[in-house]
Amino acid sequence: MYYFKPISDEIRLTQKTFKNYKKTKKLILGGIFACIAAVFQTAGGFLPGIGYLLSPLATAPILLYSMLSVPFGLLVYFQTMILLFILQPTELFVFPFTTGFLGLCIGAAFYFLRHRINIIAAGAFTLMLGISVLLFILRYPILGPAISDNFSYLTIGIILFFCFLYSWLWVEIALIIFKRLKVFIS
Repeated sequence: MYYFKPISDEIRLTQKTFKNYKKTKKLILGGIFACIAAVFQTAGGFLPGIGYLLSPLATAPILLYSMLSVPFGLLVYFQTMILLFILQPTELFVFPFTTGFLGLCIGAAFYFLRHRINIIAAGAFTLMLGISVLLFILRYPILGPAISDNFSYLTIGIILFFCFLYSWLWVEIALIIFKRLKVFIS
């Protein structure tokens, strides 16, 4: 079945190639990926309208770099937060709990897990956890006025369903982008 098929061995080979890179090259690539993630995340504030469509793309650089190396993916995640602190501090409520956290966790899942369904489930769980922390603990209206910040099982169910679909979408997008970027990374 499609969901239980192992993810391609191409990812494992590219991870081994990445391990052979010099540390300087890894840090420079990480800085570039962090800049791309910060630009996408701040697009909503600088370009109202179309910027909100670009903002979710901040997940991609974190996800792709975490697929190569979890420690360097974590470094890119923190570099992006530092850049967001400088560029647009209001995004520090959203990025660490949703966009960036999702990219980091799906990337780590690609690194440690082999089956597509496990990777999707790991991403969905972590995104649901991040949204729940923002919504129910910090009382930050991440989902707007349509969703109440009062805890209910219906709200959690809706969030989990959305997170599963969103995580599935990002896993498929990551595989497509990774195959195209593999030429540059290898």
